[in-house]
Amino acid sequence: MQNRFDRRKFLLGVGSLALFAGLGSAGRVWASARFPAYPFLLGVASGDPMPDGFVIWTRLAPEPLEEHAGMPMLAVPVRWEVAEDGKFAKVVRKGETLARPELGHSLHVEVEGLRAQRPYWYRFHVEGQPPSPAGCVRTAPAAGDMPERVRIGVAGCQHHEAGLFTAYRHLSQEPDLDAVFHYGDYIYEGRGKETALSVHDGAGGLIDRRHIGGEIYTLDDYRRRYAQYKRDPDLQAAHAAAAFLSTWDDHEFDNNWAAALDQDGTPPEVFALRKFAAMQAWYENMPVRRALFPTPRHGITMHRRLDYGRMLRVHLLDTRQYRSRQRCEPGMTKACRTADEAGTEQMLGVAQEGWLEQGLNAQPRWHLLAQQVMMMPYTYPTSRKSGRLNTDSWSGYPSSRARVLDMIQARKLGNVVVATGDVHKHHAGVIPSRDGDLLSAPVATEFVTTSIASGGDGSDVPATWETVLDDNPHNVLVNDRRGYQMFDIGPRVWRTDVVAIHRVTTPGGSKSVIARLVTENGKPGIAKA
Repeated sequence: MQNRFDRRKFLLGVGSLALFAGLGSAGRVWASARFPAYPFLLGVASGDPMPDGFVIWTRLAPEPLEEHAGMPMLAVPVRWEVAEDGKFAKVVRKGETLARPELGHSLHVEVEGLRAQRPYWYRFHVEGQPPSPAGCVRTAPAAGDMPERVRIGVAGCQHHEAGLFTAYRHLSQEPDLDAVFHYGDYIYEGRGKETALSVHDGAGGLIDRRHIGGEIYTLDDYRRRYAQYKRDPDLQAAHAAAAFLSTWDDHEFDNNWAAALDQDGTPPEVFALRKFAAMQAWYENMPVRRALFPTPRHGITMHRRLDYGRMLRVHLLDTRQYRSRQRCEPGMTKACRTADEAGTEQMLGVAQEGWLEQGLNAQPRWHLLAQQVMMMPYTYPTSRKSGRLNTDSWSGYPSSRARVLDMIQARKLGNVVVATGDVHKHHAGVIPSRDGDLLSAPVATEFVTTSIASGGDGSDVPATWETVLDDNPHNVLVNDRRGYQMFDIGPRVWRTDVVAIHRVTTPGGSKSVIARLVTENGKPGIAKA
């Protein structure tokens, strides 16, 4: 039977293509742009590399914290170019598109037709202004190729009020970066606090990290909060240095949200309005592809996968949008899951679980499950106010975790690594095969990366955590400093450098590699190099 022609769907589809391509009816265009200031104050970014291209991003914002970021409610023509050298002597792709007010004057250009596994440089132009800063990005290896190595940084949890983004400056200087996996909490949603960091910059100025305004709810609120974070020069340096593999966690929306529920007991139909505003703002400010464009009916399907030749398959997971209600804890005010509902919970949702299972059928040297909350079981110290079990993590969803482990075991995969953030500490350990038996045969290796700024300076081992490793014999590391991790992935060995920043409450914090860890292909586990 032939498909019936639906004129309305056809016109909607054509309109979407025109929107992304910058073609079709442009509406009102700012024909002779006169910006009140330099419009590229939020920097540039790239993301989601493939063998023949990537996404490049910018957002026009001459007055980032003012109404509409200082932009008129008109579409603005923007030219872009991609070159094989940093001086742009050999430009290989260029074009023009529109920065539209409906998308906060953000731009997402999908560049194609490039060569695999090599660096490119990109920048943007608008009339009457100097060009944007230049960014550098590497294409992925070709599908059948086996690269010598793949280098991926891991970062997230960057509370602006808690500290400087010094870790990003050091991350931007890491050699041969293929990508940075951002596990989420790119912004924090709370109101500005009197206790926010305020520190002298060493040049007679004051760095005030306090959030502007109250807690954020509307699209304009979220746009301004992203603009405040993106003004940070260290964050801009990291974006300019490598492609980001962007995901969200909770604070891009609301703390500890779960599917249709926020933490405050807001009616789901009301929270849905806030959630969609947060999704649109996330899309506008992340270097992601048009496949992630938000729609009123479905929002954003954020999970996706990227391949690095035959070396690595990256599964970018969404552990927020489809999860069941969280398990009830003492003092919890929102709707929660009782003990009677045990065994039925979902962390990924049925569709995403099936998608992951299908993706694990591929046979690269390594699978990376890049996600947000700790998958391995973990016993916290008795001093933790909400208890020794973190029910916001996979430990609050044990049957969902068991299903993922079953997928891995059924395929006899010994090459699965899980990358996680969320808890503002460095951890490294294995995910045991039997719930309740931490020393049972490991199924996968997990590296948990600390925060960029959330939690302030921290310490090597916080008070009351001295015996935590004894309670968690499947773990080899705990550290409470800020920082990031670097994955150096080869065919036989996965090497992880755990990086700590000495301080983030004053400028100039130094970095140190506090651990060098090794995982052998086919043998879930961790050894110290």
